[in-house]
Order: sequence, then structure tokens, then C-alpha cells
Amino acid sequence: MVWVTQDFVSTAPESQDLTTRRDWEARLVRYVDLRPCYNAFIDCRTPGSEAKENFTIIGPGVSENPEQYVHIAEPHGFNIGGARQPPACVNSQHSHDTAEVFLVHSGHWRFDLGEYGQDAQVKLGPGDVISIPTGMFRGFTNIGSDTGFLWAVLGEDDPGRVLWAPEVFRLAREHGLVLLESGQLIDTIAGQKVPPDAAIMPETTAEQVAALHVPSAAEAAGFVAKAKPGSHPIIHKDGILRGEHGFSLSQVSLKPGDLLTDCAGSVIFIHQGAAKLVCDDGALDLAAGDTLSIPLGRQPAIIAAADSLIHVVKKV
Repeated sequence: MVWVTQDFVSTAPESQDLTTRRDWEARLVRYVDLRPCYNAFIDCRTPGSEAKENFTIIGPGVSENPEQYVHIAEPHGFNIGGARQPPACVNSQHSHDTAEVFLVHSGHWRFDLGEYGQDAQVKLGPGDVISIPTGMFRGFTNIGSDTGFLWAVLGEDDPGRVLWAPEVFRLAREHGLVLLESGQLIDTIAGQKVPPDAAIMPETTAEQVAALHVPSAAEAAGFVAKAKPGSHPIIHKDGILRGEHGFSLSQVSLKPGDLLTDCAGSVIFIHQGAAKLVCDDGALDLAAGDTLSIPLGRQPAIIAAADSLIHVVKKV
């Protein structure tokens, strides 16, 4: 039996009649099927940021594009998203109102903290996890030589909006983008107009910047759980990263033929390896990079098909 954190009260969808591969495929988001959004945020035209891809896998995330595709809309008590960026691509400085956690699925990344990203920096590689506190500017850059992917967990069903650093607003304005208070992004270059009754989002003030926390390099190092083998809690009262998140995150290590247990009411991510979900009409293959939503009250037979690392998120 593989141990997974259990002290949670899940708000994942209740048990359904899930017996066939087709039933479960509706709850599976394959990495190869991810639909990217290239204009999810106000920095999408800023030189160096225009090639980034944003994904809303479960829940709406904090996207500023109302047309962005959401793979699974059902509330789970948290959101799952992703970011994919080519080498040297930058995600601009911003702050969140709820927890933001990243698992590095691929690539090498640098996370930059503070208004200009120069107050503290941490470098991460595959399997590393970072949890960045609320009320703090953060951005990140792919510093590797290949395209990289970050798998993200955001707190709560509605994670709110992001607060952008003042410089981000200035650069966006230069490239024809206007952010409304509703969170909607207006692309004036594409011919979009600000609605007459809409309020434009005020640019972040010096007072707002001063109210945010600026971490030291030593403090920032404590935001990270470095990759290590085996099964263990990562975000949990007894885990490597503690504090209030609204969800737990565990890593489960499986050998071929091992059964993933205690995963009812969770979202699982295949970080490494492969697995099979046994259904009445055969098996559903789960590959690295795939995300599966498992309703409360369902304990499917998920069997490792190779040496695997699976990450499990549960609402607490």
C-alpha cells in the first residue's frame, strides 16, 4: 500500500457512474491535448513574454482572457493550470491573492521575487516544487535550452485576479493592451474597444507595492521542496512545505504493477512514468504530463505501467 495524505474534506465532484474508458476520459486531460492561450494576460505582447502558453486545466484560473478554454470547469476547491515556455521566455512580475504552487514537470527555471525580480531568486529543475506566498511579487523565466512546462495549483475555486507590477502596465500600454477592472483584457491593436460603461483597471500604485512583502534570498529558499525519490507529503502539516494552502500535495512513487491507493476525491498528475486505469471495457492509458480528476467516493484501480512518480492534490 502506498501512503497518501488523507486528512482532508474534499469538494471534488461527488461519485458518478464511472465504469468505462469513455466515462473516465471526460475527467482526463492529456498533456498532448492541452489547449494553450497565448494572450491570457496583459504581458502577452511584452518582448520576451509573447511566446508563453497558459493553460486552465481545472477551473478558470486567473486568466484575463474570457475566451480561454477551460478543460474541466467543475469546482474542486482549487484550480489546476500550467505554463509552457520556450528558452528565455519570461512570465512578468505579479502577485496572487491565493496560494500558488508550481511543480516543475520539465525544463529549468528561475523564479524572480520582488517588484523587479531582483530581491531574491531561486533556480528549479524537474521534480522541484515551489510555493510562493500571497502578497509578494513573483515572475519566472525558462533558463534551460528546451521548452519547459510548469504544472500549477492555485488555491480556492475562485483564485481572484493578479496584481501586476507597475512596469508591466507600462509595457502593456505601449503594445496596445488595456486591462479592465472586471479582469478582461482589451486588445486595441486587434480593433477591440473599451466598453463605454467599463472601468479600466488602475495601475498598481507605489502604496500597493510598498504593502507587499519582499523576501530575502534565505527566505525564498524556504519556499522550495527539492526533488527527491520516494513517497512523501510535500504540502501538508507534516510535509516539507507547511502553512495554509487550502490543499495538500503528495508525491507517490510506484513500481510497475503497484496500485495507487487513497486517491478518491483528488486530482493526480503523472510526473514521471506511466499508469493504466482499469475500466469495465479495458484500460485507459495515463502518460507523463496527464492530469486526472477523481471524484469523491471513487477509488479507481490505477496501476503503474513503469517506474512512476505521481503527484496527488486534495482539498483540505
